[in-house]
Amino acid sequence: MRENRRVTPTNLKITLDGSAGSAAPYEQLRAQIADRARSGKLPAGFKLPTVRGLAEELGLAANTVAKAYRALEADGVIETRGRNGTFVAAAGEGPAREAASCAQNFAERAHRLGLTRAEALAAATEAVRARYGS
Repeated sequence: MRENRRVTPTNLKITLDGSAGSAAPYEQLRAQIADRARSGKLPAGFKLPTVRGLAEELGLAANTVAKAYRALEADGVIETRGRNGTFVAAAGEGPAREAASCAQNFAERAHRLGLTRAEALAAATEAVRARYGS
């Protein structure tokens, strides 16, 4: 069993659980950064450590941190500004924009499949109900 490891640059406090049965390190990292960004504990514009720097502090492979950062960027939680670094995106903008894009793609695909509006809405409603509960 590995020890829990922490890093605390400024507002970033990451704890990784290396015990058997715990989530993969990249998923723990992704979830903790996403939770802090959405709660406002990491404010919009907060500069995250470099992939290499965070990997060293956490004792992880750089690819593990890079995978978490890629997932966060795909979710609109963070944004990379080239050589300037990686920053927390403005709250609500990224996720809302991503959700709207996904909904548009779903609507277009449902239409191409020949579903009626009611059938498409029922499929989307069921998917949301399955994910979030009743």
